[in-house]
Amino acid sequence: MADPEDEQRAALLVVASLFPVPDGAHFSYGTAGFRAEGSTMAPAVCRAGIVAALRSVKLGGAAVGMVITASHNPVYDNGVKIVDADGGMMSRAWEPFSDALANAPTPDALLQLVLQFAKDEGITLGEGHSAQVLLARDTRPTGEYLLDVATKGINAIVGSVALDMGILTTPQLHWMVRNKNRGLKSSQLDYFTQITESFRHLLELTPDDKGSDKLIEKLIVDGANGIGGLKLEEIKPKLASLDIVVRNSGKEGEGILNERCGADFVQKEKVHPAGFGPNDVGVRCASFDGDADRLVYFRIASPSSTMIDLVDGDKILSLFVLFIREQLDIVNEKDNKVLPTRFGVVQTAYANGASTEFLKNLGLEVVFTSTGVKYLHEKALEYDIGIYFEANGHGTVLFSDEFVSRLESLTSKFSSKAAGSTRHEAALRLLATTQLINQAVGDALSGMLLVEAILQHKGWSLQNWSDLYTDLPSKQLKVKVKDRTCIVTTDAERKVFQPSGLQELIDREVGNYSQGRCFVRPSGTEDVVRVYAEASTAEAANSLAKSVAQVVERILG
Repeated sequence: MADPEDEQRAALLVVASLFPVPDGAHFSYGTAGFRAEGSTMAPAVCRAGIVAALRSVKLGGAAVGMVITASHNPVYDNGVKIVDADGGMMSRAWEPFSDALANAPTPDALLQLVLQFAKDEGITLGEGHSAQVLLARDTRPTGEYLLDVATKGINAIVGSVALDMGILTTPQLHWMVRNKNRGLKSSQLDYFTQITESFRHLLELTPDDKGSDKLIEKLIVDGANGIGGLKLEEIKPKLASLDIVVRNSGKEGEGILNERCGADFVQKEKVHPAGFGPNDVGVRCASFDGDADRLVYFRIASPSSTMIDLVDGDKILSLFVLFIREQLDIVNEKDNKVLPTRFGVVQTAYANGASTEFLKNLGLEVVFTSTGVKYLHEKALEYDIGIYFEANGHGTVLFSDEFVSRLESLTSKFSSKAAGSTRHEAALRLLATTQLINQAVGDALSGMLLVEAILQHKGWSLQNWSDLYTDLPSKQLKVKVKDRTCIVTTDAERKVFQPSGLQELIDREVGNYSQGRCFVRPSGTEDVVRVYAEASTAEAANSLAKSVAQVVERILG
């Protein structure tokens, strides 16, 4: 009988030789996982499969996920993200190993890396352990091939099983992994049922005096010619109360994935996507990105212009905050703290200053983290209710298990003693919200349904929502430098710590502008320093960004 350890070594050597790293190639695991031109991705995807299987072994056989996607990148790119057992992103502690493995130059180098890492992590290889990795892909042409490559990588860890969940949005797979490890229903049908039923429940709880006719108006959704549009078409029949038109739906022949469409394009360019035009003026519109983990809203302002009124992630966050806070206040009757809640809002330095001021004026705790969803998500987990969004439309609401348990007990109590009361209904709305929002990761589908339910609840148009506050004009620039690591930031990247004296020079420039704010931070991927500036006018924001960029050039150029 073959020695299990020998069998494991042989399996790793074979799979490594199938997908060698080409000369000059370098893969780096960031917030987006590994990402590059699709035809070059096989070595990284195979090795990510090995990492995912090892992660499952380390976690005692808990399900781990892998999504083959490059999100909002062009159709010819592809990538892979690993989903941890809690449904979130892979543990940051495993990223250096993932990088090293993806770039291992020879099969033997790969084998030695795995053996050493397994030893360091206390993972026993080749024994009768079990591991399971849930796989999914988006609609990219290289996806099917790369899914097969991922399967080979997973199977190279003896005892591992790859489960192909099909063509999914990225958030669907995150949700499935989270639910599976919690012992809950976790199929795609279960996902669809949960979000459509909780949406219907929220609509049923709309106050009688609110917009029964206001939101029957049309909603047009830009699906980025990706998987999100296809999934929305699937659940449309269960959303009879919404008049939804899906454009750039992902159907063959309609358009190219992410080409002049999608949330990333709309948010950055501030123009309407392909397939929209003068006939859509004034209509409420939403846009998903290519793998449906980002959501923004917009309205075409004029038939003679492609420009839009954008409602970005900061405003989505503000809408969610208002609704949840309102329900908490009703449940608690202002003073009677039957449901004490630590409610925190998490932003990055890129959040528009007007949104931060709006949230602070509501009396909310607003905290900042470094740029990147993984940092925002980690911080939000510290609260009973933690909410985060980036301006690009990626974000979600997290409810702690303890909070949900207290809420369920309270709702039971209300249903027996005060059924149908305003407090009971508010508690039911909060419960439905915990079911509707995807607590694993930002999700355009579930996020859009929560937005629609809240607008209906408040009887608000897109204009009412947009009027919550006015964004300060902002400008972003890049400054090329010899070595980006010369800049060290502090205070969640809002202040420069090194080189000494640079922050004082930035502060001096900021002092010349009304409502001025500016920060600089090193890029995570290239030798550039990113400059972000805000001020009371677009002209002033541009001028502030330029003057700070010149200061950076002078000191570091």
